[in-house]
Amino acid sequence: MSCVNKSVCKICRRENLKLFLKGERCYTDKCSFERRPYPPGQHGQSRLKFSEFALQLREKQKTKRYYGVSEKQFRRYVGFAEKSKEVTGLALLKNLEQRLDNVVATLGFASSRKDARQIVSHGHVLVNGKKVNIPSYSVVKGDTIQISGNGKEMARVMAAVQGAAKRTIPSWLEVDHGALKGIVKDLPGREEITLPVEENMIVEYYSR
Repeated sequence: MSCVNKSVCKICRRENLKLFLKGERCYTDKCSFERRPYPPGQHGQSRLKFSEFALQLREKQKTKRYYGVSEKQFRRYVGFAEKSKEVTGLALLKNLEQRLDNVVATLGFASSRKDARQIVSHGHVLVNGKKVNIPSYSVVKGDTIQISGNGKEMARVMAAVQGAAKRTIPSWLEVDHGALKGIVKDLPGREEITLPVEENMIVEYYSR
């Protein structure tokens, strides 16, 4: 599991993008990024000129932090994408979107991807009726994702479901919040991946 020791609000400000790393707080006016939408530090409000390398790095860091994966994991995903028959950048984003922890969070069963990773790791998620405790597990078309019996009694799951009305469920997923159940109707397309990132710049970063 990827571990982040610094303030997650500072991470959003550094990447100049709300990454929804703090669950429900990110949907309120208490969100630090909404109050201070500029990088942290004494030079945060200064106008900075970035090199091409710096722009590529920021796109990579933004994506890695959004999905909550380590550098080693991210490099592995890039390697898988390079071997894919699809465009490398698109294949990379699709592989990240299909992670089980991301799907659990997107369906609204967890308030953040970090929370979703913990719920999955503790064995509270079923895929096609079988317990899966690997956050990086890749879902495929037709899979059914459901919160297990013990998981349905967790306060954090119920709180996340209550706040799920503030979120938009992508068309490649279908959810029944009453039954705490979701279905993967299709694989995600680029237009359904909401992260505003230039994936080609990530590919260029690793092809140096």
